Amino acid sequence: MSDTTPIQRTIKLTTDFTEADEPMRLFAEWLTDATASEPRDPTAMTVATVDPDGMPNARMVLLKGADERGFVFYTNVDSQKGQELDSAAKAALVFHWKSLNRQVRVRGTVERVTADEADAYFASRPKQAQIGAWASKQSRPLESRLAFEKAIAVNAAKYALSTVPRPPNWTGYRIIPSAIEFWHDRPFRLHDRIVFKRASPADAWSKTRLYP
Repeated sequence: MSDTTPIQRTIKLTTDFTEADEPMRLFAEWLTDATASEPRDPTAMTVATVDPDGMPNARMVLLKGADERGFVFYTNVDSQKGQELDSAAKAALVFHWKSLNRQVRVRGTVERVTADEADAYFASRPKQAQIGAWASKQSRPLESRLAFEKAIAVNAAKYALSTVPRPPNWTGYRIIPSAIEFWHDRPFRLHDRIVFKRASPADAWSKTRLYP
């Protein structure tokens, strides 16, 4: 991106985001803007975790829920991310909407969603995706693509005439934010940055403007 030529934005909030005093409401507005502007997957986000040795890991997943309780996505709990989320119980998220020149960073603690929440979301997925959740031993070595396709076929036949239940090792994780930073690109790298922080979910948010 050029340091001298601002990118023309076709979508703009009706109010200055730096005046907002509640981050989840502001996030919802930005996500609505991104949904109208991003060419695909406006809910895509980076999830960063750490392994038992403190080595970080990051990968892209899709946000499946965001409210005053936090940010939710779903995965196999036996995957590398699932094991690291359960072990450390802390994570960070990054949303980057290039079409809007905006970024949101989130840090917080982690909890699993309830079984009812996981069941409801799993039931809403396409049947082929449900079958894939049973067939995939996520993050484990795969001897060949053919072996995976065979596992898919076996499970497709098993549930051909029935509802696919949620696998016991598949659920959702909620990132309960302790810090949420909103970043907005400005010409000449004079960006706007606002960070909201709180000591616990029961506490009120504080807001601080940061140097770019």
